[in-house]
Amino acid sequence: MHQRICGVVFALLSLAIGPMQSPSAQDDQGVVFVGAGDIANCEMLGGARATAALLDTIEGTVFTTGDHAYQTGSAKEFQNCYEPTWGRHKKRTRPTIGNHDLVTDKGRPYFEYFGENAGPAGLGYYSYDLGAWHIISLNSAAPARKNTPQMKWLLADLSAHPADCVLAYWHIARFSSGGHGSDPLMADVWHVLYEAGADVVLSSHDHDY
Repeated sequence: MHQRICGVVFALLSLAIGPMQSPSAQDDQGVVFVGAGDIANCEMLGGARATAALLDTIEGTVFTTGDHAYQTGSAKEFQNCYEPTWGRHKKRTRPTIGNHDLVTDKGRPYFEYFGENAGPAGLGYYSYDLGAWHIISLNSAAPARKNTPQMKWLLADLSAHPADCVLAYWHIARFSSGGHGSDPLMADVWHVLYEAGADVVLSSHDHDY
């Protein structure tokens, strides 16, 4: 029987992915994956400033789980709210899109701000490898049922990347005990990831810690 070892440790807002089955020296050293969601609101930037200061002390890849610039994800809000805080880590950030990011021009400011780090413009879903992990960023605002473009892409991506350790992240949580509660939007995606043996799913939307 094939044995899979995926080490995961949580610390504050960070997800530190430690040593695992390793085809390279980078994997032996482990990789760091750190982030959060629902980030910058110009009316109350204290949280964004504090978490950005934490990022200053943590190396590795930054992820976001959506809703970067409140309330409408406009270019002005990205520049005035997100850029002065988490924006200084933009080059190492791999984002995912949230519902507030889509309010302005169907997310155009979001895609223009993050550029190629956000995957193909207009889609909101993409994947990449980090050490021995295959990482998948999905769009919880786009249809993800059977035979939808996003679901077809996900199935093809999982087939093309049979990694031992798989992590997926998106904005609206499938399961949550917060105010928004559990949402069935990504139920089919959750099932597909489970059947594929995915190890970790990260979401936000509820403003809880």
